[in-house]
Amino acid sequence: MKTAVAFPGQASQEVGMGLELKEKYPIAAELFKRANDVLGFDISGLIAKGPLEELTKTENAQPAILLVSYAAYLCLKEETGLRPDFLLGHSLGEYSALCASGALGFEDALRLVRLRGKYMQEACPAGEGAMAAVIGIGGFKTGILVDKARYGQALDLANYNAPDQLVISGAREAIERACKIAPELGAKKCMMLNVSAPFHSELMAPAVAKFRPELEKVQFKDIQIPVIANYSAAPYTGKEAIVDLLTKQVDHPVLYYQSIEYIIKAGVNVIIETGPGKVLTGLNKRIVPKEKEVALVNFGKPEDIGSVRAAISGGVAGA
Repeated sequence: MKTAVAFPGQASQEVGMGLELKEKYPIAAELFKRANDVLGFDISGLIAKGPLEELTKTENAQPAILLVSYAAYLCLKEETGLRPDFLLGHSLGEYSALCASGALGFEDALRLVRLRGKYMQEACPAGEGAMAAVIGIGGFKTGILVDKARYGQALDLANYNAPDQLVISGAREAIERACKIAPELGAKKCMMLNVSAPFHSELMAPAVAKFRPELEKVQFKDIQIPVIANYSAAPYTGKEAIVDLLTKQVDHPVLYYQSIEYIIKAGVNVIIETGPGKVLTGLNKRIVPKEKEVALVNFGKPEDIGSVRAAISGGVAGA
């Protein structure tokens, strides 16, 4: 039985996330306390009480999701003794994966994602950028869509979420044009996303320039469990690759479904989404071929442990 743990990215945040873990597991409660100390503000209180608008701000959402995701992972390990064969994450979730691998310390990770969120938010003036999910067409036709809608403005493929679901990112006018053109190419839907900046596009170049020096200050350790990089959809070759790959991740596409395909080919038959929400579990159901017997479960609350135990012990596939 080969297992992988997948960590969610931004948009998985919700008020109250992780609180049941905090109440049940001392290890989670300790992480919440440490996060307050590291960040210098009451992120635990923000998670517990909101408001959602404040929690959703990129510079708050990113450390909050990382905190809950890593806490969930430590609780999962405590409950099951699990040592995954692979770790991966969606965008921000890659930092949670690197924490779980032993390569990135929790405190450093919190500081990095807080700055990452701040720099990404500042990279493009409010209202000038946008993102949209394109559903029902694959990468080739989405590439044609980008070419048709660009008109000299920034427009990029940002997230490869599933074979038939990709996200485009760039100048708002170009995104709006793309949403009008998409049905002509066979898309079932082109939906504007409620995000604060055009992530993973060329408009993130100013964030890259500010963020790389912050990454270079961190002392990364050896990777103990293979981590799949968003940029390459392949495992990190070593700690010396971390700065480069995390820098490229900011303004390049997230190759999520290709990453899932990689671990399936490597023989993984249990994927545990670990952290708030079930977004990745939903995507995984669209990515994993029906003929493959792969258990897809999530762990974000104590009550989820039963389905995880069943999956690890060879129980039912699906979630």
